Amino acid sequence: MEIEHARAMAGMPVDAMLIEPSKDDPVERPIPTPIALPLVASIEPDSPLTLAEAYRSYIDDPTRAWTANTREAYETSRKLAIAVIGEAVPVASISRAHCRDMLDVLRFLPANAGKLFPKLSPREAADRARLRGDIKVISAANANSLMSNMSSFLNWAVNEELLARNPARGLRLPDPINKRDKRSPFNRDQLHAIFNAPLYRGCVDGGRGYNKVGDHRPRNARFWVPLIALFTGARLGEICQLDATDIRTVDGVDCIVVSLRSLNGTTDKQLKTTASDRLIPVHPTLIDCGLLHFAEAKRKAGEKKLFDDIETGSTGSRPVAFSKWFTQFLRACGAQRSRTSFHSFRHNFRDELRAARIDHDIALLLGGWTTGSSRTAVHENYGSGYRVDVLNDAVGKLSFAQVDVRHLL
Repeated sequence: MEIEHARAMAGMPVDAMLIEPSKDDPVERPIPTPIALPLVASIEPDSPLTLAEAYRSYIDDPTRAWTANTREAYETSRKLAIAVIGEAVPVASISRAHCRDMLDVLRFLPANAGKLFPKLSPREAADRARLRGDIKVISAANANSLMSNMSSFLNWAVNEELLARNPARGLRLPDPINKRDKRSPFNRDQLHAIFNAPLYRGCVDGGRGYNKVGDHRPRNARFWVPLIALFTGARLGEICQLDATDIRTVDGVDCIVVSLRSLNGTTDKQLKTTASDRLIPVHPTLIDCGLLHFAEAKRKAGEKKLFDDIETGSTGSRPVAFSKWFTQFLRACGAQRSRTSFHSFRHNFRDELRAARIDHDIALLLGGWTTGSSRTAVHENYGSGYRVDVLNDAVGKLSFAQVDVRHLL
């Protein structure tokens, strides 16, 4: 009764049954007349926050630790949302219809629309692709990723009390490609083409002449990064950010240390997940190719990064720049196929772990994979994990029979 009385005094709806006096009440309490509180009007903003203003506040929120790639992805979705919905639309008025309209534009948005139709808006470009039917559009996965970014922003708006609910919840396109089929490992012919290209057999130089036959045998990032990816399964970003001190001996085993921690003071490292922090014993083939000597030479030269020769490119990101170069490299050496990319090395490594019948938990640990709740289960908190010599035994069993790199030893 006291709660309902307070609600009535605040001008809120009440259940009169709870504050009407009962026959046996000792003191009757009159039903209060609701009054309007001036405080409510005083805290309302002069003008509603627009979509453009709210989205900018979301990206600039200091409580969110954006990486460069994540910020770029959200900037892309912000520009798209503003172009389709309108920058002046009050964020509180964004509806399910707005979000469905955005998804409909994404269904037919041409790939590289900004380059193909620089003078058209996203909606106009999508309408043109819809009418012509012969223009390549973005994949369902990319469309869903953009919608997911939009949904994350709207969740933030709900939490900030700018919006009553998230109208984009659950909106996504059906993806005709199974997740397992999105990327494939390199086959035997592709691996042969890659590691027998002039870069690995003899080229003019390690720069622009990497694809021309010559006498130079460079040992630079372009030489090492694909090899490390194949024999460790490490992600491109993990390899590109390695410090020269990240290849070191741990408990008597030569390891590649994938970690945010740095022994020489670098601060540019990022990891995809907590499972990414790991030790990977160096495969004997990498040792025979001279990786340990390469890292030692870098340290003696006073270099902090193992691959400081990777250019950052226009995006300021070493992995992005290297990925673009590797795509050109695949095309130049004749190894380019659909559904294969640099990430395919990671699939090759997983297949090798299966072929060698490596224990499932060890395989996940070596690759930095996580499988939902399995790594966060209570039993995972017990013990100190696998010893380095156990991991080294597992890596030593990987034969990589599909690729012959004896000419690199």
